[in-house]
Amino acid sequence: MKFLVSILIIVIGFVTFAQKDDPIVMKVDNQPVKKSEFLRVYMKNNNNPQYDKASLDEYVNLYKNFRLKVKAAEDLKYDTIPGLVRELRGYKQQLAKPYLVDKEKTEELEKEAYDRLSKEVRASHILLKVDKEATPQDTLAIYKKAIAIKKRIESGEDFETVAVETSEDPSVTSNKGDLGYFTAFQMVYPFESIAYNTPVGKVSAPVRTSYGYHIVKVQDIRPARGKITTAHIMIVPGVNDKEKKDFSQAKKKIDEIYEKLLNGENFEDLVRLYSDDMNSKQNNGQLPPFGTGANQRMVPEFEEAAFKLKNDGDFSEPVETAYGYHIIKRLSYEPFGTFEELKPMIQQKIKQGDRSTQSTKSFINKLKDENKFNDKNEKSLKWFYENIDSTFFDSDWNKPKVPKKVMFKYNKQKFYAPEFMDFLIKRKSPVKSNVREMIHKSYHDWLENKIIEDEKSQLETKYPDYKALVQEYHDGILLYEIMKDKVWDKAVRDTVGLQKYFSENIDNYQWPDRIQGIIFSSPIKEKVIEAGILANVDTLELHDIMKVVNADSELNLNAQKGKFIQSDRDELKGRTFYKGNNEVFEFDGKFYMVRVEEFLPAGPKELNETRGAVIQNYQDYLEKNWLKELNEKYSVEINKEVLYSIGD
Repeated sequence: MKFLVSILIIVIGFVTFAQKDDPIVMKVDNQPVKKSEFLRVYMKNNNNPQYDKASLDEYVNLYKNFRLKVKAAEDLKYDTIPGLVRELRGYKQQLAKPYLVDKEKTEELEKEAYDRLSKEVRASHILLKVDKEATPQDTLAIYKKAIAIKKRIESGEDFETVAVETSEDPSVTSNKGDLGYFTAFQMVYPFESIAYNTPVGKVSAPVRTSYGYHIVKVQDIRPARGKITTAHIMIVPGVNDKEKKDFSQAKKKIDEIYEKLLNGENFEDLVRLYSDDMNSKQNNGQLPPFGTGANQRMVPEFEEAAFKLKNDGDFSEPVETAYGYHIIKRLSYEPFGTFEELKPMIQQKIKQGDRSTQSTKSFINKLKDENKFNDKNEKSLKWFYENIDSTFFDSDWNKPKVPKKVMFKYNKQKFYAPEFMDFLIKRKSPVKSNVREMIHKSYHDWLENKIIEDEKSQLETKYPDYKALVQEYHDGILLYEIMKDKVWDKAVRDTVGLQKYFSENIDNYQWPDRIQGIIFSSPIKEKVIEAGILANVDTLELHDIMKVVNADSELNLNAQKGKFIQSDRDELKGRTFYKGNNEVFEFDGKFYMVRVEEFLPAGPKELNETRGAVIQNYQDYLEKNWLKELNEKYSVEINKEVLYSIGD
């Protein structure tokens, strides 16, 4: 948010180009800004850049002020404040991510995801759970069990029967392994892949996911349905004497409503009168858009009935779900989108999901090939396997002396066993696990971390765009912090200075003529008349009046008490009022009566009546004076000849 706020002030971009014919546009405290740099900034901040003298003069002044503020922050050592250093480090980590993936692999994953999103798979599965810390022997035993189950199905046994008998998925008792229709991003990636790559009617080989081994049978593949927006009338069943849902009365009620629809009664009116869904009732029964591949999936019965409706405005017969009965009306339909339309969503989901590891691993493998990776781990890991046992997880474990052996070589660097031991200890968990598996996994994590760290250290050299982004965030953070201290927060904290500024500029903070009183309004003329009569009773307060008039409905009367500027209120503009109750008038379908308690003449505002506006103006005043100081403190040179040549 800090960065975004600073961007609102002025977005910056900064890349130094080593071109011989790249003249200097300006210098701020002898720090040059070259023509190519300024052009980049100018193009970035103008959707329709103009290269006339007035436009360039205006922008160079903005950029000069920006550079002066950042220079002041650097001189005050803002870039050494620990909190800001940590913040920039965090931004650098985020900015580096797009440069630490295999772009070709990412594009391949995007196209694969789109192709899968265009289809919906219905599959059943049998799950055999595998503990994350299972030994290789235990894992192999479960895999063999999965193979045996697959052979039973291939020999003719019914998949559902075998699933109920063997699957460890808790939902198998109710769905017999049938997961219904799904699409890309709704299952873990290995499961999704096996489902999309298995022919309809066939059973897959066991596939390993984070849950265990799955045997998958594909029941059907159909084109994506797109998204549909519907409204519904919902009747929720009551509870009988045995505290179970009683659908009988609900069925009678929904059938009666359906008859009314067939007889031409308005769907929205029936929603308002009868629907039990309080959330959608306020919006004529409308529900969020959904589809098989949408995040908000409907129960299958509702989904099937909705997608059978052929035209906007069509409504279904009563549909029963576990929640009650529904009559569904189709409002609109959106077919499956093009790749370009869905690409931003696909990219975001790839970043957030388990596919991202595919691109990262591919990237690491390419780096290994490019940088002469030489893995020595077979011999070196043997020492760790032999010298670390389950006591490693104990708090009093004594670290053995680690021989300084090379674990692997990469990019002309050697990485040694003692460093890997430090990594093991740093990530040690108090929960005991399989030691050999822990060492094996930790080694590969450590290896990949080292390769990525090495690549990160070269990003600013290899990628000018990345260097520019880092500089952008660096300057944005400093700008935000110094603006807080010198302008924004200072205007709030400096109460003496604020009062002085207010007093010296009091002519800018004046009230026009105002009315003090009450504005009564109602769609019913008699209600505002009644309110006016009650307002004449000295012992009645406004809340007493509201209580009486709204006794049978809160919609009868609305009232506002306060000080009003006629020109600010459409219903008051151009009208003449007198002290006391004024005549009832109609405006925009409602009736109004104004009770004037006092006419307030024009005059100065109190500070507490206009504090927000004064603070904003005081901030502008502080910033203007501060910039004047900075211009006097630092030298600024602008080469107008070079500036005006931009765009040539």
